[in-house]
Amino acid sequence: MRFAAIADIHGNRPALEAVLADIAALGITDIVNLGDHVSGPLEAARTADLLMERGFPSIRGDQDRILVELWQAGGSTRSDFRELGRRHFDWMASMPSTLTYRERVFLCHGSPGDDAAFWLDHIADDGCAHPSRIDFIEAGAEGIDAEIILCAHTHIPRVVRLRDGRLVVNPGSVGLPGYDGKLPVPYVVEVGTPHACYAILEGGRAGWSATLRYVPYDTTAMAALARTKGMLTWASAIATGWVRQKS
Repeated sequence: MRFAAIADIHGNRPALEAVLADIAALGITDIVNLGDHVSGPLEAARTADLLMERGFPSIRGDQDRILVELWQAGGSTRSDFRELGRRHFDWMASMPSTLTYRERVFLCHGSPGDDAAFWLDHIADDGCAHPSRIDFIEAGAEGIDAEIILCAHTHIPRVVRLRDGRLVVNPGSVGLPGYDGKLPVPYVVEVGTPHACYAILEGGRAGWSATLRYVPYDTTAMAALARTKGMLTWASAIATGWVRQKS
């Protein structure tokens, strides 16, 4: 069994196209998608159109959930929301928050119980992301009957082997390798490369292995689009993999 896992595209269609081309070049035909498909200042509708066309097994991320809630509440002035049509919202609304894939793989966005949770990493008082302790990770995986647990949300690629042999994998972000936030403290997450990231999972006699792949693509257009919309943090992260520090 061999398949690819993608996540956190955030409307970056050129990054998604580069990843899909890389997956195809490797001869991999099965792909799962862990959510946060279109949110942000980039190409929400065009990205949704491509994902809908491909029809991968997909779950809803926290940002997808928020977009659907805004639609159900009557609207929003957000640029991503205004790009999307009813069929896009119907598509996101139809997705589950978790999914079991081929009986052996569990898909979630944040953690199994919370689509907005940091799980394999956490934000510390220094405003940076640090790997979580194994006890904390294992507590989040309790009761999940799967050989592999896939998560996303942090945009930080990570592979963790639990003490019972299960593998937990965050494939990183296809479309946004850095961002900042305010809670629980002001923080910055930076992967340090502008490349699109995803994971390949492969099962064999010795068990499961995970390979993280970084795919270069031309970031110029998406960085410029983010800059045009006043999203300078996005522009910097997309172009460099680093969040521009404010003076």
